Amino acid sequence: MKTFEELGVAPIIVRAITEMGYENPMPVQEEVIPYLLGNDNEVIALAQTGTGKTAAFGLPILQQIQINNLQPQAVILCPTRELCLQIADDLNDYSKYMEKLKVLPVYGGSSIESQIRSLKRGVHVIVATPGRLIDLINRKTVDLQFVRNVILDEADEMLNMGFTESIDEILSHIPESRNMLLFSATMPNEIAKITKKYMRNPHKIVIGKKNEGAKNVKHIYYMVNARDKYLVLKRLADYNPNIYGIIFCRTRKETQEIADLLIKDGYNADSLHGDLSQAQRDYVMQKFRLRNLQLLVATDVAARGLDVDDLTHVINYGLPDDIESYTHRSGRTGRAGKTGTSIAIIHLKEKHKVREIEKKINKKFETGVVPSGQQICERQLFSFIDKLEKVKVNDEEIKDILPSIYRKLDWLDKEDIIKRLISHEFNRLIDYYQDAQDIESPQERGSSRYEKNSFSEKRSGRGTGNASERGYARLFINLGKTDGIGPQNIIGLLNDNITGKKVDIGRIDLMKNFSFFEVKEKDMKRVIQELDGIKISGRRVAVEQAQASSSTESKRNTGRPSRDGGKKRDYKSKDKKTYSKSR
Repeated sequence: MKTFEELGVAPIIVRAITEMGYENPMPVQEEVIPYLLGNDNEVIALAQTGTGKTAAFGLPILQQIQINNLQPQAVILCPTRELCLQIADDLNDYSKYMEKLKVLPVYGGSSIESQIRSLKRGVHVIVATPGRLIDLINRKTVDLQFVRNVILDEADEMLNMGFTESIDEILSHIPESRNMLLFSATMPNEIAKITKKYMRNPHKIVIGKKNEGAKNVKHIYYMVNARDKYLVLKRLADYNPNIYGIIFCRTRKETQEIADLLIKDGYNADSLHGDLSQAQRDYVMQKFRLRNLQLLVATDVAARGLDVDDLTHVINYGLPDDIESYTHRSGRTGRAGKTGTSIAIIHLKEKHKVREIEKKINKKFETGVVPSGQQICERQLFSFIDKLEKVKVNDEEIKDILPSIYRKLDWLDKEDIIKRLISHEFNRLIDYYQDAQDIESPQERGSSRYEKNSFSEKRSGRGTGNASERGYARLFINLGKTDGIGPQNIIGLLNDNITGKKVDIGRIDLMKNFSFFEVKEKDMKRVIQELDGIKISGRRVAVEQAQASSSTESKRNTGRPSRDGGKKRDYKSKDKKTYSKSR
């Protein structure tokens, strides 16, 4: 492993970062720093949040600043005020011994007049949110003609937030001879478009795999009924007494509601979202950084720039719409070599999202079982005892008061004292959970019928024959076990894609390369019309009525022409694999 000196970092900067506790370069720093210290080197660096990206671009950028030229020479664009301030603070720390070097954060929610005054006095590095920098450009209060390096940090998030036009506008005021450095956790198509439009043969550096989550993160999902989501959230918080985490919600309204409920129920929690004033947001974030809060309930955008290394959990109170957002969320735990847990509390319709995320991050989710009340009480008690064992005792400070305490408790034996101590600490928790029923996973629609049919058919020797129950039509779908399909996936497919009245699902039979499922005869046409031809992960789904091989089903299907012009297909034949491939 190389040192920062071996990477070419100047001694004056090494001195500062050594005092900050930097010992050896992290992988992204070891890859990026030497390249950026060269001339006219443009970089696309893909690395997860918390991997040391700020130092990777910050150290070489600072080293290239010409102190005597009191003009902006580097512009760093980032999506949120919080991240803007965090980067500026880090750069000021790195440049502690670089006399007269000026770093200025410019962002919305703060006085633009004070930022203009600072610009007039002269700065070397501007760290900005796009909107505020455009305001300053329009007021003609910032001169970008000497800018040599432009850095887009959290580029994927800036594009998600709709900053594409703002970035175009800013770059139009910066010389084309600039270097452009793009740092991102993921590589969506929009990023590729920007690199093609604005960068000259950039060097791509990938730390880990594209769109891959942190290696030290364990992923768990809990399938619950919608009405039980908050109860499950509480149980997970109680089951992890030392939890220090972020709970991600989809909307500002939901974020505030969940935070209010947690606070009401006695949890050390607060909210972070766009409806808060800047002063409120700063106050909440400071409390969380100082660990005066255990749980922060936040939206994705509000949590940007919240740089905390020791999160134990990230909890998704429902999955986000896109996989990149999940990657960002989960990447906030398991940093700096530590382990972390990313939890998703989902309902039945979100099960397919779990499978898509698994494929993207190349990791399997564990299926979580909601802890029982007894398990939670035991976990809390043992955590309390563990802390009790580790309490540091200062004999000198308490020696004068101990004799009177001994006399006061003399009538109690050791067992009584322990019982009273535990009861004093945990009566509320025990009372709450002693009569609480276990929370079960939702009954997947059609699963009870499927299980019942499977059992009766095994007894009757029917096996997986293709005769439908009376009133039900049997359908073929070109997805099977090799596609990772289970009964819940087929149910979810119908839930997500069939409009109008819900479809009653009967028996489901899974084969290697395809499957069968039953729906009410009255729903068959609607199901075929709405499912046939849709795409899942880029693959076209084929759905059609299965033709019977038994005389009973043949009679039942009389008068219903098959989709291949009347020619029957016997799916019990040896041609099953051939048929599947021909789809």
